[in-house]
Amino acid sequence: MDVACVLSYLVFTRFRRAAQRLRADGTEVELVFLPYRFRPDADPRGEPLVETHRRDRGEAAVREIQATTGFGAADGLHVDFTRVVSTDTFHAHRLIAQAAAQGRGEAMAERLFRAYFSDGVNVAEHPTLRRLAEEAGVGMHAGGAVGLRAELERVRAAAVAGGAVPAFRFADGRVLAGEQPQEAFAAALAQ
Repeated sequence: MDVACVLSYLVFTRFRRAAQRLRADGTEVELVFLPYRFRPDADPRGEPLVETHRRDRGEAAVREIQATTGFGAADGLHVDFTRVVSTDTFHAHRLIAQAAAQGRGEAMAERLFRAYFSDGVNVAEHPTLRRLAEEAGVGMHAGGAVGLRAELERVRAAAVAGGAVPAFRFADGRVLAGEQPQEAFAAALAQ
């Protein structure tokens, strides 16, 4: 998944709810994050998503973004594409990896998604990442960049589910890729 992918945000939310229901019933659910960057060349200084789309996809894409309201609302998400700061997500993935090592990966991923799609902040800026880590109860530390680069390359080379993002691979080998309902995750996790 990528923090800059709105479909990843939506599907992660559905997966997490299905996992939380099972955990509430006493079932152990372990999630391992595999990082993926849609735009590894994105400028870490960030720019409004509408400008990125204007340059890469044209005015029709800008009008589409500006007209898209209510995405994810049925799942309780507030997504405001007009506030999104398109940026590099490398350090956001590094923070998720650090959070996962502290048992806070899911909380950190959710906070980063919300920061990106609702709060309109640049998730490549270190002061912003530090603040978000504190909010999620995660201790940040230096390091991890070399390992993350290797993992990003490994995931890209493996092309999980033919390259579809997001993709969830389960212990039995099953893969759910792209948009999936919460019930699909509940059924896969139950097995």
